[in-house]
Amino acid sequence: MLTIKQITDDTEAVLRGLEKKHFKNAKETIDEVIAFNDKRRSAQNQLDNNLAEVNSLSRTIGQFMKEGKKEEAEAARAQVTELKEVNKELDAAMTEAATELQNLLYTIPNIPYESVPEGTNAEDNVVEKMGGMETELPKDALPHWELTKKYDLIDFDLGVKITGAGFPVYKGKGAQLQRALINFFLEEARKSGYLEIMPPTVVNAASGYGTGQLPDKEGQMYHCEVDDLYLIPTAEVPVTNIYRDVILDEKQLPIKNCAYTQCFRREAGSYGKDVRGLNRLHEFSKVELVRIDKPENSQQSHQEMLDHVEGLLQKLELPYRILRLCGGDMSFTAALCFDFEVYSEAQQRWLEVSSVSNFDTYQANRLKCRYRSGEKKTELCHTLNGSALALPRIVAALLENNQTPEGIRIPKALVPYCGFDIID
Repeated sequence: MLTIKQITDDTEAVLRGLEKKHFKNAKETIDEVIAFNDKRRSAQNQLDNNLAEVNSLSRTIGQFMKEGKKEEAEAARAQVTELKEVNKELDAAMTEAATELQNLLYTIPNIPYESVPEGTNAEDNVVEKMGGMETELPKDALPHWELTKKYDLIDFDLGVKITGAGFPVYKGKGAQLQRALINFFLEEARKSGYLEIMPPTVVNAASGYGTGQLPDKEGQMYHCEVDDLYLIPTAEVPVTNIYRDVILDEKQLPIKNCAYTQCFRREAGSYGKDVRGLNRLHEFSKVELVRIDKPENSQQSHQEMLDHVEGLLQKLELPYRILRLCGGDMSFTAALCFDFEVYSEAQQRWLEVSSVSNFDTYQANRLKCRYRSGEKKTELCHTLNGSALALPRIVAALLENNQTPEGIRIPKALVPYCGFDIID
């Protein structure tokens, strides 16, 4: 959430940022924010002045009573009663303006950094880097949804029977491959200094608002209406909310957490060939990295996360590319985001497997996540997160890119976690 200071101190810069993110009605919305803030402040100032006057009159009443001036004392009491009634109205007006202001701020996206390119959609993203190993497949190479059937690794039809489309059932070496990847990602994160967290996969609304999934992604989250709880779309939500309403000591930073969870996304409106097989699921496994740092160190933290994810793809021997997302393709909450994509030779297309984002103070302001500096002042932290990695499309690329006449080869780094080096 943008801060009021940010909006009022540099309104034009905020409007330029919202324009880069293609936020509709930016000028009207910001004007409304400023108006609500002025109304809240005016009511607060009046209330403060009235409270000071009530205190002064209360002292005067005592003095009048000592001096036997009952009429003057009664007149002062009448003034106090009248002021208290006015104060109730002012307090209600202030609360209403503050609530309207907060609800409006929740609808405004984060401001992108200057380094974010202009653009409206994925076509305008900038390729920063390409790497990994080129692959040569047999002429009769199959897409992963055919390979999983051939080697009895994943049953999509059984998932439809049990739950519905987008909820596959992993079997045999398919299940072992999933578990191997989870353990590999977690162990690599541990080696890089991340503390593993095992959070709940259901969160309350306050947690959704804290990281920005609510109200922006409300329609994309599974909602347990009876209990007003939400299935998490990513471990970012519960892990980052550990630090909601927390004041950290400067010495605790940076905080580095990782978590493996199941993730749930409704993916409403997703149809067609691009969602076949593992390309787009309603439930999937993911290892997430979350970092909290001081503002002056968040750029370095972001780069370290990018290096970590790139290292995973290199160890998995997959061809990959890194994209700097344009303003129109970034998430609601991100100030800067890089996507990692792996190339699927069998599908002849790039598959997104990770987004690594810096949120600046946007999430921290929602969360009230602060740290106390050496000067004993409290400041908002910067929050960052990234997938390391999401499994479905990694599995798809691994199966497709490593198919041989003898079977599907397992990358060397993964063999100790699988217990086998080929699926045949």
